[in-house]
Amino acid sequence: MHTTAKPGTPTSQTLDGTGLTIRDPRTGEYLWSVPEAESGAVNHAVEVARSAAVRWAAVAPGERGAALRAAARALDAAAGELAGLNSSETGRPFEEALAGIAAGVSTLEQYAELGPLHRGHSLLGNRSASDYTVAEPRGVAVLLTPWNDPVAVACGLIGAALVTGNTVVHKPSERCPRLGEALGEVLAAAFPPGVLLTVSGGAGVGALLTGAAVDVIAHVGSSAAGTRIARAGATTGAHVIRENGGNDPLVVDRDVDPGWAAEQAAIGAFSNSGQICTSVERIYVHEAIAARFCAALEAEAALRNSNGSVAPLVDTRLRDTVHAQVAGAVKQGARAVEGGAVPAGPGAFYPATVLLGCTDSMQVMTEETFGPVAAVQVVETFDDGLQLAGSGRYGLAATVLTGSIAHVQKAIAALPVGTVKINEVFGGAPGGSAQPRGASGEGFGYGPELLDEFTRVKVVHVAAPPAFALHLPDEPMPDPVQAERVVEEQTRDEEPLRGGPDRGQDGGPQ
Repeated sequence: MHTTAKPGTPTSQTLDGTGLTIRDPRTGEYLWSVPEAESGAVNHAVEVARSAAVRWAAVAPGERGAALRAAARALDAAAGELAGLNSSETGRPFEEALAGIAAGVSTLEQYAELGPLHRGHSLLGNRSASDYTVAEPRGVAVLLTPWNDPVAVACGLIGAALVTGNTVVHKPSERCPRLGEALGEVLAAAFPPGVLLTVSGGAGVGALLTGAAVDVIAHVGSSAAGTRIARAGATTGAHVIRENGGNDPLVVDRDVDPGWAAEQAAIGAFSNSGQICTSVERIYVHEAIAARFCAALEAEAALRNSNGSVAPLVDTRLRDTVHAQVAGAVKQGARAVEGGAVPAGPGAFYPATVLLGCTDSMQVMTEETFGPVAAVQVVETFDDGLQLAGSGRYGLAATVLTGSIAHVQKAIAALPVGTVKINEVFGGAPGGSAQPRGASGEGFGYGPELLDEFTRVKVVHVAAPPAFALHLPDEPMPDPVQAERVVEEQTRDEEPLRGGPDRGQDGGPQ
């Protein structure tokens, strides 16, 4: 399955003649290569999924849920092995990788329960008729998942797609292909053949899948890739679900504790080395507390850099992108008071970085950075911060730290994003589904509403035919009222088939 590649390439993931070459983000050393699926294999996977779709759609929802629970148990049993692969390929700390797998287990279990409860609506029509809606699977689902939380995100999409009766062709990120293949092997064993398939590859394989005759495409990843996928879906007619890049703001009001606010900012900007879709990427702090906030945020970053808690980025290619934004901001007048330089030594490490004096013309404030960078801009009023937070082309999430209920309500109404978080950068109840906006995508990417994304709605109207009694061709048509009376009398005279005081449980005499 894995071939040998020549060491010495400068990034942790490359495409060459042998396939996907993976290097350790910590050391830069060669790990392994995974062959990239050829076009024939990609097309065959879609065909196999198509051939299995009718049979899987006919399986009762409760049975599909039972299969998901079996998959969740298998995933839990393989957690250690998968966490090791995750850590090796992406540099994510082992304990954090385990937590991501635990989240994937919980997600599969949740969809196992939600799937059989997914139902249509009763419609109000004529009392003598029935009107309702039925949810039906779309068919073949292509799922393109990312590397930054590879198991949890994949399990959410896989669980929702399968429990609603779709078959799945899953392409994991080319930055963690061996993990993706191992995950596919673990989960697929719980389902009939052809229901869940995994193909490995880069953008070329993704283009083949999104251009194929499939029914739904779900993508979690960059906005650039998401735009290409949306265009492909418009051409083929596939339903497209996208959760794409973000440039999430944090607004810090004047009436909050600056030290606590700095802790929240550090958690949002530096967790998973900033490689989270909803990371805090730009900060707008009120001038009344700006000095104390910035000093505390600098201390938070320095602590993480000194104790070695900042994991490497996934590869040096991403690190180059992150540092280019930081260097560009410094060139335009920002100050890197902590971090901001590529460290010496192997691997793809980048320090927790605090940039002060940022302006809204800097790329670090307008584009997704996806690294451990906290870019700070001081504002004169809360309204100024809110206005800047709501600007830009992304619309994934935003956080506001404030003690004013009036400012809370104003922020909720004003921010054009899918998720608004008040006084906590991460967290929230299960099932808090969101619809990204702008360049951040569209459609529900998680939660109960994801079941709606993977299904089509059919409206059903059932009416009774007019009363009719069987008659010979040469006889006149019977009177409808009389025919209905005859049917009623016949029904009343018939004995029940089961039960009653004189019959056994099988309907026979005692």
